[in-house]
Amino acid sequence: MSTGFYWDERTFWHAGGNYAGLLPVGGLVQPMVAGGLPESPESKRRLKNLMDVTGLSRDLALSGADAADRETLLRVHPASYLDAFKALSDAGGGEMGRRTPFGPGGFEVAALSAGLAVTALDDVLRGVHRNAYSLSRPPGHHCLPDYPNGFCLFNNIAVAIEAARAAGPAHRFAVLDWDVHHGNGTEAIFYEDPDVLTISLHQERNYPMDTGDLADRGRGAGEGANLNLPLPPGTGHTGYLAAMDRIALPAIRRFAPDVIIVACGYDAAANDPLGRMLAMAETFDAMTARVMDLADDLCGGRLMMTHEGGYSESYVPFCGHAVLARLSGSAVSAPDPFGDVFPLRQPGPAFDRFLDGQLDEMAAALGG
Repeated sequence: MSTGFYWDERTFWHAGGNYAGLLPVGGLVQPMVAGGLPESPESKRRLKNLMDVTGLSRDLALSGADAADRETLLRVHPASYLDAFKALSDAGGGEMGRRTPFGPGGFEVAALSAGLAVTALDDVLRGVHRNAYSLSRPPGHHCLPDYPNGFCLFNNIAVAIEAARAAGPAHRFAVLDWDVHHGNGTEAIFYEDPDVLTISLHQERNYPMDTGDLADRGRGAGEGANLNLPLPPGTGHTGYLAAMDRIALPAIRRFAPDVIIVACGYDAAANDPLGRMLAMAETFDAMTARVMDLADDLCGGRLMMTHEGGYSESYVPFCGHAVLARLSGSAVSAPDPFGDVFPLRQPGPAFDRFLDGQLDEMAAALGG
């Protein structure tokens, strides 16, 4: 069975406001020559370009999708939010939340981004593809039901899950978020839901600085169905795989979902401007292989990955290429140009012992 790849050029046309990196222009903040937020289209466009150049695209089932309609969005986002977003978008754009500016037509582009994730998940659940990847932009995992946040305007994964539940092919969902930032929006939406396991591996106190604690396990019927692994800066390749093997993957196995969804951010990569985690393309490849094996064991291989963060325009394409080659079983490769610059084992044995102790404490606190 093939791997579906869902994308649309129009998502690359989403434009933010007048920012210089993370700072609004004004006062003493000078505009940048290539201004805008770090969440630019180029990392995603360059991923698609690299796939075309290497020939990996020929080993994928490329497809577009319809935008998520109002009924679909309403399952997660209230009408008041949709109406205010649409009105501001039609009026030329603006900013409603925290670091989420958008230009004219921003509502339609965000709905299209969500629609790519909806269709990718639906096609996996219906058996059209064994697994799938949604190149969604803008990203989604920070977006709360009524508050856009951290470049995210709709919660793409939550919208896809609720659409799948309404259609009926799946009832239990595991969301594994390895974006370097805490998946606070997805956590909040499903915090009381026992049928959606949310797991976030993130750099501790990066963004948002006030969420993502180990002690936050869900509430009410959903208690125990939320898992945060706040990792120290410098965790690196071996640290990420240890966190996966010792805590995240066993939790998914115990949960026994109908499908696994990965919030696939690449901002844990070694040279990302918004993270300090030192992961490599091989790290994302290895994590993908592990999740695929688990999906084979638990749910017939059903796995959907949705693009989230990742702000190194030079490196995201190689990390994404490694993931998609692994996901599809393609023999096409794009050798890591940073492989000789950032070795897989860093920063050294002392840190490895420190991280090992941290993971032991996490596992003990979580009862595993």
